Amino acid sequence: MKAPVILTVDDSRVLRLSLVELFRPYDCQLVQAADGLLGLAAVREHHPDLVLLDYNMPVMDGLGMLRELRADPALVATKVIMLTANNSPQTLAAVARLGVRDYVLKPHDGPSLLAKAARLVNLVPRETAE
Repeated sequence: MKAPVILTVDDSRVLRLSLVELFRPYDCQLVQAADGLLGLAAVREHHPDLVLLDYNMPVMDGLGMLRELRADPALVATKVIMLTANNSPQTLAAVARLGVRDYVLKPHDGPSLLAKAARLVNLVPRETAE
C-alpha cells in the first residue's frame, strides 16, 4: 500500500514543523507550503491525499485556497482538514460549504488531529509499515 502524502499549508514555520513531528511515527510523506498560493502549487505537484490547511495566512488565505481547489475539476475531491483559531459559526459555515472534511481549532490537540486524519487517510505506524 502506498504511503499517503499529506500537505501542510500554514504561514507558521513552527506549526508546520510541529505537524511534521506529529506525523513522523507514521508511514506518510509530509510536504509543506507557507501560504495558499504555494499550497495550490504543491497540490498540483504532489497530489496529496490530505491537506492540513490554515485558515488565516498572508498572500492567499485558506478560504481562497479552498475556493481554488473546489473550482478546479482535477482538484475538487482533495480532502481538507482546516486548522483555525477562529471557531465562529460564520467561519465554520464558510469552510463547510467548500467541502472541508473536518476542522481542528488551534492550538491543535495532537491526538485529536491524528484521529481526524486517520479517518481520511491510512496512517500506519512506521514499525509495522510494509
